[in-house]
Amino acid sequence: MAERISFESNGLKINGFIEKPANLKPGERRPAMIILHGFGSNCSSTNCTLPAVTLNEWGYVTLRFDFRGCGESEGKRANNICLEQVADTSAAVTFLQSRPDVDPKRIAVMGSSFGAAVAVYTGGVDSRLGAIISSGGWGDGESKFRKQHASDEAWKKFTEMMKRGKETRAKTGQSIMVSRYDIVPIPEHLRGHLAPGSILEFTFETVESMFEFRADDVVGKIAPRPLLLLHSSNDSVTPTEQSIGMFNHSGKPTTELHLLNDVDHFMFSEANPRVIALIKEWLDKYFPVK
Repeated sequence: MAERISFESNGLKINGFIEKPANLKPGERRPAMIILHGFGSNCSSTNCTLPAVTLNEWGYVTLRFDFRGCGESEGKRANNICLEQVADTSAAVTFLQSRPDVDPKRIAVMGSSFGAAVAVYTGGVDSRLGAIISSGGWGDGESKFRKQHASDEAWKKFTEMMKRGKETRAKTGQSIMVSRYDIVPIPEHLRGHLAPGSILEFTFETVESMFEFRADDVVGKIAPRPLLLLHSSNDSVTPTEQSIGMFNHSGKPTTELHLLNDVDHFMFSEANPRVIALIKEWLDKYFPVK
């Protein structure tokens, strides 16, 4: 059963769910995994719920929550600022360390897409995290956007939007709103993976924050803690070279990179047996329950 919880991050109420293994004994402390949702999504997405079920079966306590401004959490709606989400993740670590059913020295984080980038960045700046798993993440916002808007026409449209956003804010003090698909193009056949309640229009500050966000700058600080980078070898949303770039900036002896050809961007929601087996093997090696 999922336990509704809340914790505070920079004065905001962050809502989520704790789920525990069925065989957890009274007074027992287990390692925990924080599961981060993707861009403008929420913690009820299958990219969060399916990993939580699997991790509980393996013996881990899990925490999934809505970033500020998303889902049921407080905060300015549709204003997804990367470093604020890093702060929310660190606040989640603090919350878990206070739980009597969690080993405070054995907390890890995993995320998909936007959540993966936040997971890696948080791992680089918060040494309390013992392991990090990234699925379809990105390390350099500018180069990510350039590849996502690959044609000259698409890049011109994107950069003109960036210019208009800055000019409007300078003149009026207000933010323009930008469609989700003008920020991160998603092929029609993958849009069904978006969770109900996902945000479809964002503040310009969201785009600006993503453009400037660079997990590449801090990923090297994760070592010697373990880092698992997963990416589709032909990702339809986030360019595959983003995870390759993070691998190149990381402490390689403790980092694994796996490119998979039978999954696309939303690999956690597909319950792919190969992905599940890979994560289980990695956790058993680097972050076992016992």
